[in-house]
Amino acid sequence: MKIIVDAMGGDHAPGAVVQGALDAHKAHGVEILLVGRTAEILRAVETCGEKTLPAGVEIRDASEVVEIADDPATAFKLKKDSSLTVGLNLLKEGAGDAFVSAGSTGALLAGATLVAKRIRGIRRAAMGPVIPTAAGRAVLCDCGANAECTPEYLLQFAYLGNYYAKRVLGIESPRVALLNIGAEEEKGDALRHEAYALLKAAGDAGRIRFTGNIEASDVMMGEADVVVTDGFTGNVMLKSLEGTGKFLLKELKAVFLSSTKTKLAAGLVKKDLGAMKKLLDPSEIGGTAFLGISRPVIKAHGSSDARAIANAILRAKEYAQSGFITDIETNIEQMKVERSAP
Repeated sequence: MKIIVDAMGGDHAPGAVVQGALDAHKAHGVEILLVGRTAEILRAVETCGEKTLPAGVEIRDASEVVEIADDPATAFKLKKDSSLTVGLNLLKEGAGDAFVSAGSTGALLAGATLVAKRIRGIRRAAMGPVIPTAAGRAVLCDCGANAECTPEYLLQFAYLGNYYAKRVLGIESPRVALLNIGAEEEKGDALRHEAYALLKAAGDAGRIRFTGNIEASDVMMGEADVVVTDGFTGNVMLKSLEGTGKFLLKELKAVFLSSTKTKLAAGLVKKDLGAMKKLLDPSEIGGTAFLGISRPVIKAHGSSDARAIANAILRAKEYAQSGFITDIETNIEQMKVERSAP
């Protein structure tokens, strides 16, 4: 298993990316192909305490870097020798089994769509982050790739999330729900009404386990394994969840450090607090899969540290081994909406 890593992508590249890649290589036995400016990568390797590249770790030179300020839609085209563009082309050519980048989300999505290509029949690729819930984990699909959607997009997101939950999360019969402002069937706008009808039909046909509409509060209580929504709403929900997690941890820390009594209490529940912090920490997941692309592409957060990068590489390994893409290719006809003749 070889993972291609954009060594120049992210706020802390190449140092944190290289450290994370080396850690993943040691911990998970994956081969690593680092893409970027060779001299800078080698300096980062030395900083990590390695005099030479370990066996199983390679470098492919790329002289340019896609910056956050670059236009996402054209950056990967204009900078043909960027680490992002070169890495995606290597993925397309079969030089690795998956690609991981903490660089620009827009540029990565545009590049993945035009270089690696969507699975034939998929209308739009979607971002499918795994979020913590009271029941374990759930897939949120989409969370930012598609701000404006059609009912067909949401139907396909349901299938993408369903197969990802089965193959990667190991959920045998995922509960698929449509994010809405109420649980009743008549709630929501025209998009939600039309999507509901398509999802219900898929559920009635036994293709997915559709459980109806779901409110955001019930998502967090673990009432669904796959949450379907447009990218705008999904991104708002994801960022709200991340912000709430940070707020809760900050307030808990303040409470436990407020007095001698609470400091003693903190010592007694330190292990449990650590487990809670781990549950709410996005770095534990590491990266988000671009679902619907014909090859595995994982987007790590721009602020990823070495631990987050290592976890993103582990997610890429799991994704590449899961059989998810084959499932989508095999069942693509079920995911299409028949169009009336003009």
